[in-house]
Amino acid sequence: MGSSASASFSSSAPSAATLHRSLWLGALGVLMFAMTLPMTRLAVGPADAPQLPPLFVTAGRAAGAGLLAAVYLLLTRAALPQQRHLRDLLVTALGSVVGFPLFLGLALRQVPSMHAAVVTGILPLATAAMAALMLRQRAPLGFWLCASAGCALVLAFAAWEGHGQLVLADGWLLLAVLSASVAYVSGARLSAGWQAEQVISWVLVLSLPVTLPVAALSWPQHAVSTAAWGGFAYVTVFSMWVGFFAWYRALAMGGTLRVSQVQLLQPFLALLLAVPVLGEALSPHTLGFALAVLAVVVVGKRMPAAARQAGAG
Repeated sequence: MGSSASASFSSSAPSAATLHRSLWLGALGVLMFAMTLPMTRLAVGPADAPQLPPLFVTAGRAAGAGLLAAVYLLLTRAALPQQRHLRDLLVTALGSVVGFPLFLGLALRQVPSMHAAVVTGILPLATAAMAALMLRQRAPLGFWLCASAGCALVLAFAAWEGHGQLVLADGWLLLAVLSASVAYVSGARLSAGWQAEQVISWVLVLSLPVTLPVAALSWPQHAVSTAAWGGFAYVTVFSMWVGFFAWYRALAMGGTLRVSQVQLLQPFLALLLAVPVLGEALSPHTLGFALAVLAVVVVGKRMPAAARQAGAG
């Protein structure tokens, strides 16, 4: 968005009350996003019992959310995007509409949602690193130590669960993480001077000329279970649209570097939610890792992480 966005992200630290609200909003967004993994697994199904094609889930959820977003924009009489918004809208669309759901769907055909949850646990660090690169933000060493400690716990958990083995799906998951982190930062940059609800809605509406025909062409040609359609409905409404209302607003209010660390809890929420949704077994040590990550998030929250533009002040 140009210099105005950089200035917004390089301003002084938010007040305690604003930070508190941003963290609660971020937690709400994370809770909705945590359901994405088990619901996507429901939608695509395992390799031995496939349900909806990953390409259809990718395009279809964005198309459905895009139609809802179009109605919302019309009802609220939202202003049209300006030319300076287009670059970040395109980047956000490539990351959140195409990259993340497609790579995630491909991976979840091969691995359970619990495996995906632990691998994508590095998303907070990826988002913070991407913010540092794209927004020229800085944070004190203690903040990065907390972020690194949280990611180390997540990776240790992944090694524990996977016995040190990596599969092709891990590559898809890492690409999903990269796509999401870029989309989060560009979306947060837009939300710094624009309503978060309009940001994601315009991203989806501008993607409709691509997502609608791709969804139609990739429509499933075989019978699909009701549960799979239910998972698809969830990722359409909440993962692709409503969740970003809270998430982008939280990133803009509290700062991308700090609020992104709330996402350290997402893999463990996804693990817990996979139990009732998919019937996957929850082992006792999962709770231990979850508590350890929670402790790191609390410590990181107390770190002075006021972002500022590199070379400024």
